[in-house]
Amino acid sequence: MGRLDGRVALVTGASRGIGYSLAKLLAADGAHVIAVARTVGGLEELDDEIKAAGGATTLVPLDLTDMAGIDRLGGAIAERWGRLDVLVANAGALGVLAPIGHIEAKTFEKTMTLNVTATWRLIRSTDPLLRRSDAGRAIILSSGAAHSAKAFWGLYAATKAAEEALARSWANETMNSPLRVNCVNPGATRTAMRALAMPGEDPASLPTPAEVAARILPLALPDCTETGRIFDVRENRFTTYRMPE
Repeated sequence: MGRLDGRVALVTGASRGIGYSLAKLLAADGAHVIAVARTVGGLEELDDEIKAAGGATTLVPLDLTDMAGIDRLGGAIAERWGRLDVLVANAGALGVLAPIGHIEAKTFEKTMTLNVTATWRLIRSTDPLLRRSDAGRAIILSSGAAHSAKAFWGLYAATKAAEEALARSWANETMNSPLRVNCVNPGATRTAMRALAMPGEDPASLPTPAEVAARILPLALPDCTETGRIFDVRENRFTTYRMPE
């Protein structure tokens, strides 16, 4: 018997990387996984793997810059299940690594839309559904870039800092409810985004998405009591970051 039997979990960015691996783990633990991504092929591959292992999925091909689409997704979940037990906001884009003054407006706006505005819209759409669960759990994927603010990483860092602010405020708003909201800093992981950011890095030196996802999974379980915190996968602990002085 799985620890998430009978529960419904929504995972964005589920067609590859950490989202793909976490969706598989949630399904293996008994959850019905609503898998959201733009890439239909990746979703179908995920569906095949989960069903072969005896799990269940609902595939949602959706570009998260489609804000009305996010709203419709929330409405469809409400109509079919009446609640949501787990939200994993994993989808995101690197944007571009460049001096702040050199970033093109369209690149800035596109990255902000996907990483920040879509996350807000997702929170707005799923908040009432998560509150209907007896143990709603929300996991927002962030990055250490939000706190290091390294040169040339300004765009991505700003989006992740904004996501964390949204998540932590949401956690404070729901402190007295069963809903638990946490951010995750997965650290360097063997993903396509990491390869894009660090093309000279040996991917074999990094943990796989499956290894990282296994550390994140406990945040989705009903017995998770932490809220408004940042979970550092590499340290395997919750931590509170301080902005550089």
